[in-house]
Amino acid sequence: MKQPALGIASSVLVIAISLGFIALFAFPTFATWVAFLTICFIPMQIVISVTWGCNHPGFAASRPQPTKGILLTLIALTVGAIVAVVHFWTVGGHINPPVPMLAMCIISSVVVTFWLAIMWGGWPFTRLIKSPVAAGLVLLVACYVINYVLFRVLFDYGFMQGAPVYSVALDPHGLFNAWNALVFYVTATGVMFISLNFDLWPFTVSPTLMRQPVLGLVWTAVTLIFTGLAFYVGVDLMKMDVVSFMVHVPIPFIFGTIIVLNMMHGSLFGGFSQPLKGILNSIASAMIGTVLALLYSALAPVITGTVKPGPPSYDFEIWLASALLAVTFPFMILHAEFFKLWPLHRERAQSAPARIEG
Repeated sequence: MKQPALGIASSVLVIAISLGFIALFAFPTFATWVAFLTICFIPMQIVISVTWGCNHPGFAASRPQPTKGILLTLIALTVGAIVAVVHFWTVGGHINPPVPMLAMCIISSVVVTFWLAIMWGGWPFTRLIKSPVAAGLVLLVACYVINYVLFRVLFDYGFMQGAPVYSVALDPHGLFNAWNALVFYVTATGVMFISLNFDLWPFTVSPTLMRQPVLGLVWTAVTLIFTGLAFYVGVDLMKMDVVSFMVHVPIPFIFGTIIVLNMMHGSLFGGFSQPLKGILNSIASAMIGTVLALLYSALAPVITGTVKPGPPSYDFEIWLASALLAVTFPFMILHAEFFKLWPLHRERAQSAPARIEG
């Protein structure tokens, strides 16, 4: 089987497994503990697939499939378990089930890891530390430290006062409404993924721009500008509910991009040059992601039961976001990067410059 048929078949397989996994849990458990725990191991997934290129550590990378994929998965799960315990006892105040403060903090850590690992290419850690394994682990720790500082500065939960899930001791009392801050984070990831669809064009036009830390600075600035514009148009001008905007715009696009670039290896429009290739990739990502988001929405009552949309609890929106990005997204990265689409593909896949490895 060759691409893009291989990517389509692999995506269908992972989606089926993901939906079956989600069906195992009642909504309260899925939206709190399950989503929290699965998100905890995503940053380590990013380090393994992006910073290490799935080539480290040696004892795992040197093994054939599926042993290699299993070992890399165990590494990610082990680190994720440590991250979960630390965050649960600190940010989460060891409150059971996990509170919104803990959930949003761990979600934002994924965005920060994307930012440092992809946009900044692991700089300065990969330049200062000779050992790739050590550089990746230091990078991961730095991501969590930076994320915690930004969380304390930016997130405010005052709007939740009076709700059973609110804890004044855990509220950072930051600068912005927590939902607005989180949606801005997620939207910024979507904008970053647009650049990946374009293979970093037009940055690639200038060799100077493609060097770190220049690329990280410029890419960050451009991303923040376009994120602010998208947020302003969707939330302020079009008056979309901020959480509804998140699950209808950036999240489907992110999900679709993973399928187009990682599962299909960018094969849909591989014969085109930039910027046309990027335009077509972005359109395909938006369409595929939107269709699958609608499919998940239609299946929600069958898989989980009735989940009500809208404020104040946003049950449906939380379910959809968790189903797409907390479960199916990491499952796809496991299959595409750790296992290299095994067993549907038995040979090592060729890496594509536009995939999330950057």
